Amino acid sequence: MTLQQLQYAVTIAEMGSINKAANELYVSQSALSCAMRDLEKEIHTTVFMRTNRGIIVTADGEVFLGYARQILEQYRLMEYKYLKTETRKHKFSVSMQHYTFAVQAFINTVKKYGADEFEFAVYETQTHTVIQNVKTLKSEIGVLYLNDFNRDVLNKIFYDSDVEYVPLFECPISVYLWREHPLAQYSSISMDDLASYPCLSFEQGVGNSFYYAEEVMSAYPYRQIIKTSDRATMLNLMVGLNGYTLCCGIICEELNGEYYCSVPLATQEKMTIGYIKKKQSALSNVGNEFISELKKFDPDLA
Repeated sequence: MTLQQLQYAVTIAEMGSINKAANELYVSQSALSCAMRDLEKEIHTTVFMRTNRGIIVTADGEVFLGYARQILEQYRLMEYKYLKTETRKHKFSVSMQHYTFAVQAFINTVKKYGADEFEFAVYETQTHTVIQNVKTLKSEIGVLYLNDFNRDVLNKIFYDSDVEYVPLFECPISVYLWREHPLAQYSSISMDDLASYPCLSFEQGVGNSFYYAEEVMSAYPYRQIIKTSDRATMLNLMVGLNGYTLCCGIICEELNGEYYCSVPLATQEKMTIGYIKKKQSALSNVGNEFISELKKFDPDLA
């Protein structure tokens, strides 16, 4: 097993195609396929399933690629420290559910550290992908929530994914809607009040499950529900259809403007905002700064 084979494997996984990876690596497709067959034979593990539509990473392959990325990152650190004369940009990546306040925390972190020495990345994505990105070290931190409904299931998934969950703060559940919504001026909104309006929910793709839902009360028998994969589209649906979603209620007017608001939901249930990181792995300095920025949105500090 060589570093070159590890790089080949990681590139194939990222490109989703041996042909595309071959073009990216400037090697022939046959040479790349041969290198992967030799690697899989040596490690006695099938990393990729070949299909007519491309390649699929196996469950064992995900574990192997996680280790491969760690080795390649360590090699790059040594290479830049001992072999390169130019300044190396450090990488920092965050994955998150669709939280505007987490995006604002990321923005504040980037402003503090600047982009001259860092290569930043942020992925606002599905719950399954948030966990997967941290598991494979594509992201150092993943931001998501737990509540009484999903806690046991997600904690089991965290354990199996070799990541740990760190709680930050608790939030009461709120109804998020636009300011011209008929219920926007209510001091509290019940589920009965919401019955005639469409509930908006983020699509979870292959990880589609009540436990993966970004919105609390995902198993509630809604009369109307509309799925979307994009936060901007969800905001448009709030305006066009008087739709709503259930969330932590933390409003970030710097990014969303003043056209949306949150109203407390008539329930005692709460949700815990927190983050996941790789087990037994210390956060970087920039990672700790990002967490400090997140903590500023704690409702108890408002």
